[in-house]
Amino acid sequence: MNHLVLVLFVASAAAQEVHQHHPPRSADEYARILENPQRDAWQKPHEVVTALALRPDEAVADIGAGTGYFARRFAPHAGKVFAVDIDARLLEKAAAGAPANLLTVLAAPDDPRLPDSSVDTIFFCDVLHHIGNRPAYYARLHRALKPGGRIVIVDFHKRKLPVGPPESMKLSEEQVVKELEAGGFRKTQSFDFLPHQYFLVFGR
Repeated sequence: MNHLVLVLFVASAAAQEVHQHHPPRSADEYARILENPQRDAWQKPHEVVTALALRPDEAVADIGAGTGYFARRFAPHAGKVFAVDIDARLLEKAAAGAPANLLTVLAAPDDPRLPDSSVDTIFFCDVLHHIGNRPAYYARLHRALKPGGRIVIVDFHKRKLPVGPPESMKLSEEQVVKELEAGGFRKTQSFDFLPHQYFLVFGR
């Protein structure tokens, strides 16, 4: 099973489901896990969207968007939202009933397939730690960003938590900062209101 799809299962499941550590069997099961109402209590989507202060003309790419948990929430506040994922079935669910400014992008595991200079904000939630060859991936993100664009990372702290993947699979906040700095980005902002995740913003 592809690593980006696996993380969507592991990272977003309720605690009892996370600890099973096996992939769901269908897109419907993925959707049930990704959209589990229990997730809202610790993911705090409204607070995340508010913190981003999206502009009405902003283009946002949600990498590993799955069923559009965040992409749908971005759409009322942004000019254009790209829901990017490698699973076409999940993207169909993200597109169902979505606003006209939400567009789906079927990506490759090593390439988000975003046009050059096309987005202001690239958003990752619970996905970055499962991307292989991140330095090459960051280079592609660099090209996709408009001047003045940013990368936003929300991912699990590298410690034992009631939700999320095993500790051995996680990336520490320090490692993420180091990797992105090596890729030509610098941390410009961070938020600490999420109970299980770090929330970091990087500029070029």
